[in-house]
Amino acid sequence: MSRTDEHPAGALAHLVQGRWAVVAAAFVLGWVLFLLVVTRQSGEPAPGEAAPAAALAALPSDPLPAPMPAGTSAPLPQADDGEEARLVEEPAPAPPPQPEPQAELPPSVEPAAPVASAGPVQAPELLPDQPAPRYPSRALRRGERGTVVLRVQVDAEGRAGDVEIVERSGSRDLDRAAAEAALRWRFQPARDAEGRAIPGYATVPVEFETE
Repeated sequence: MSRTDEHPAGALAHLVQGRWAVVAAAFVLGWVLFLLVVTRQSGEPAPGEAAPAAALAALPSDPLPAPMPAGTSAPLPQADDGEEARLVEEPAPAPPPQPEPQAELPPSVEPAAPVASAGPVQAPELLPDQPAPRYPSRALRRGERGTVVLRVQVDAEGRAGDVEIVERSGSRDLDRAAAEAALRWRFQPARDAEGRAIPGYATVPVEFETE
């Protein structure tokens, strides 16, 4: 083999060895820089770690309360006198009583005036010389007799109105004759306390007797 053929192979080997030396130097330099960065970061606290440490240092150093036994409730925190005074609210004053609503009458209706009791002081009386009842001929032939008690309604002018038979004589003819005669009678009307004539009722007995 000639020297001309050996020269390129030696040059190639020399070039490869030089490249590996550069790579090794770069690798070592990288590790040195990495160690420097890591060492610097480990010596300084992180930004988020300084605030919690300062906050913990500022907290009061009072001891924590002892744990409560099972089944008991923790006591409520006690307020001082000032806070207790603020918590106590004064009772609100009671509202004044409202007046009860009064019922209003329509404009066209007026309250009625109290009416005084005006009962009759004097009852109606039968005037004298009134026609006597007619004795029924059939009752006369049969010899019927008796007394009929009538209750006559008398108006303020003394005229008879409704006639009611209170007690019967036992004969229909006699009862009918007495009621018919009472409708024609005139009465002295009833009087109130002031002497005014008012309606009333008169009780009149009518006797039927045979000779």
